[in-house]
Parts: sequence; structure tokens; C-alpha cells
Amino acid sequence: MKVALLQSGACHDRDVVVETLIAAALVLAGIVGVVVPVLPGLLLVVAGVAVWAVPRGDTVGWTVLAVAVAIVVLGSVAKYLLPGRRLRDSGVPGRTIALGAVLGVLGFFVIPVAGLFVGFVLGVYLAELARLGGSERAWPSTRQALTAVGWSILIELATGLLAAAVWLGAVVFA
Repeated sequence: MKVALLQSGACHDRDVVVETLIAAALVLAGIVGVVVPVLPGLLLVVAGVAVWAVPRGDTVGWTVLAVAVAIVVLGSVAKYLLPGRRLRDSGVPGRTIALGAVLGVLGFFVIPVAGLFVGFVLGVYLAELARLGGSERAWPSTRQALTAVGWSILIELATGLLAAAVWLGAVVFA
């Protein structure tokens, strides 16, 4: 029986299914990781595509992996450049953004998952409160920081979904 399975290729087919399921789980975890910043979202998406592509070892697999990596690299750059530019253009100084980042990291450990966002916004608010001297003057900068965080998440989510769509298209059509 075992010889018949090996000769028929059934074991190979089962390996491909298992690899594809593991890849799908990683890609899905990566998409969730974009929204819930406990997991390294885009890294998991690329890892999932790699789990599927590398064992294939063919042109389709390598091309899909290369396209997914390129999408993730470009999306990661855009995720930092575009919202950061909007913050700077709105007059929020780099020092304020840096304090927001520091409190965001601290917040991540104090309040798992949501602490990153809460800490960043709180850091921006406190820095602008100290710089501008009033709550009504600090709030517009804080609102800009919230908008920037939202754009950053949307860009990262779109990046992950696009890379996942490229992989899924290859799984279905290749």
C-alpha cells in the first residue's frame, strides 16, 4: 500500500496541501497581525508565501514570492513616509513624533495590543500640550497624529491584502 501511494504521487499531493494550509494560516495570521499589532503582520504574510513558494521551486513560486516581497517592501516604505509627511506638513515637530513613538512602545507593554496606539496618541498630546501650553491648541496636532496612525494601518493592511491576493491567485490559477 505504501509503495502504491508513493508511486501514485499521493504523498507528494498531501505534502503540497499541508504546505498550502500552513502558508494560508501564516498569511491569515499576518493580515490579523496588521490590525492587531501583537504579530509582525507583513513578515508573516511573506513567510506564508515563502512556505508555499520555496518547496515548489518553480518559476511560478519564485515569481509570486518576489512580487509579494516587492509589494511588502514598497508598502512598508509608504507606511512610514506618507503619514509622516502629513504630520510634518501639518506642523507637528519631529520631537513630538519621537515622544509619541517612545510612549507608544511603553504603552504596548502596559496595555497589550491597544497600548501602542494609546501610548502614541498620548505622547503626541502631552508633547504638544507642553509645547503649545493649552489643551485646545494641542488637540489639532493630536488629531493629526490619530489620522496618521489610521493611514499607516490602512496602508499596511492594503499591502498585506495585495500580497495575499497575489499568492491566492497563484494558488488558485497555477
